[in-house]
Amino acid sequence: MEITAAMHQQVDWASADMPVSEMAKMMRKDDIGAIPVGKDDKLIGMVTDRDIALRVVAEGRDPAKTTAEEIMTKGIVYCRTTETVEDAVHLMDQKKIRRLPVIDDNKRLVGMLSLGDISHAVGRELSGELLHALADHHK
Repeated sequence: MEITAAMHQQVDWASADMPVSEMAKMMRKDDIGAIPVGKDDKLIGMVTDRDIALRVVAEGRDPAKTTAEEIMTKGIVYCRTTETVEDAVHLMDQKKIRRLPVIDDNKRLVGMLSLGDISHAVGRELSGELLHALADHHK
C-alpha cells in the first residue's frame, strides 16, 4: 500500500519561533500529538506532546516564552511518497518512533503518517506487526 493512501494530508507547520503554548493549542484543536517545525520553507524539526511534557513542563519552563526551536527534536526521520506503508512500518520500528513526516520528490512536506493512520488503513497482519513494534518500544 502506498503511503499517500494512509497519511494525513492536512499538516500544519509551526514556525521555529512559535511559542510552545501556541503549539499546545494547535495540538488540542487538531487532536494531534506532533507538529513539524519549519524555517525558510524547510522542515527543521518536530515537537511532540512528549517534548512539551519533558522539555518544558517537567523543567519548569514558561511555555509562552519557550519556542519550538528550543525544544524540537532535530535530525528528523521521514519517509517519501514513493515508499510503501510497509517501508514506513519497518522504519518506525527500527527508529522506535510513532510518527513520520512524508515528503515528496521536491522535499516538501505533504503529510504525516502515524501508527494510528496505518492501523486504520492496513490489514490485520501489518497491524499485528505494528502492535508488536510498539510493545517492544515501551518495554
